[in-house]
Amino acid sequence: MHPSKKTLVLGASPNPRRYAYIATEMLWDYGHEVVLFGIKKGNISDQTILNEWPTDMDIDTIILYVNTTIQENYYDRIIQMKPNRIIFNPGTENPEFQKKVKDLGIKVQNACTLVLLRTNQY
Repeated sequence: MHPSKKTLVLGASPNPRRYAYIATEMLWDYGHEVVLFGIKKGNISDQTILNEWPTDMDIDTIILYVNTTIQENYYDRIIQMKPNRIIFNPGTENPEFQKKVKDLGIKVQNACTLVLLRTNQY
């Protein structure tokens, strides 16, 4: 197993049918620390979904479960967080933002978090 990577889930949802919810549980199963951020109030298991952007956190990976229009609201906050990488899950691909963060040295992946975890590539 790879070392734990503190991960911010952008688009976290209390709905167990949503991929962000499933990915959160799988991240925990694989031993990763998770920070949840979303617009909907609620929890995943006993962890609260933050509705205010977290600051002063050392985040390795940000995984996106929001569309490109919503992503625009978070460009500056994501960049200020200086993650090592951003995973654009299916449906969240964003060439404009990807180029911007790549130019800043942030690794970009167009990939499914669930597949990355299951194939030991996370």
